[in-house]
Amino acid sequence: MTTTPDDSAWWLVVPVKRLEHAKSRLHPALAGDLRRELARAFALDTLTAVLATPEVERVVLVSSEPTVVDRLAGDSRVRVVPDPGAGLRAAIGAGLGVIDRPVHRGVLLGDLPGLRAGDLSVGLRQAGSVRRAFVPDAEGTGTTLLAAVVGEELAPRFGSGSARAHERVGHVSLDDAPRRLRRDVDAPGDLEDVVRLGVGTHTAHVLAGLATDDVR
Repeated sequence: MTTTPDDSAWWLVVPVKRLEHAKSRLHPALAGDLRRELARAFALDTLTAVLATPEVERVVLVSSEPTVVDRLAGDSRVRVVPDPGAGLRAAIGAGLGVIDRPVHRGVLLGDLPGLRAGDLSVGLRQAGSVRRAFVPDAEGTGTTLLAAVVGEELAPRFGSGSARAHERVGHVSLDDAPRRLRRDVDAPGDLEDVVRLGVGTHTAHVLAGLATDDVR
């Protein structure tokens, strides 16, 4: 049986690594368990926004982190793929490898706690207007979203300087994508910036707890 392309549906791969290895640069003053709480909150807020985005038909969650997987495993729109444990590129490859339909495909990083469904909708519509695209991070050097329309291959080059690397292999930079789609969080200044933009409920809850502890 021949499967016909769906010209509107997107499948997004979202890699989330084990939290004991997450966000080591976020804040040296934060204990490891607090960094893990924030990393988990970032991932859950990102995934909440993705699942509320009408253009997204399916999410491929590549993760072996039980505190994230267990929260999403009951959602029929989410397919969980175990993280092969060989780095980000291997995780992305594992996720892309299970997409067996001719749909638009994308890779979205899981550290966008300010993301809203409307922001992602705009970004996906922009990406759908070209063959292959990427959304640069707020600093313009990294990548938060990599996308390709039906029939086009993604060429993931995540890592240091990924924006330039993705542009070199033919992905169009979406420089006017919504700011919340560009604001990933790796360093303390990033967190301060995204708090000003507004964060999702999971991140807000963790930050409220930290603020309470500071008062004490």
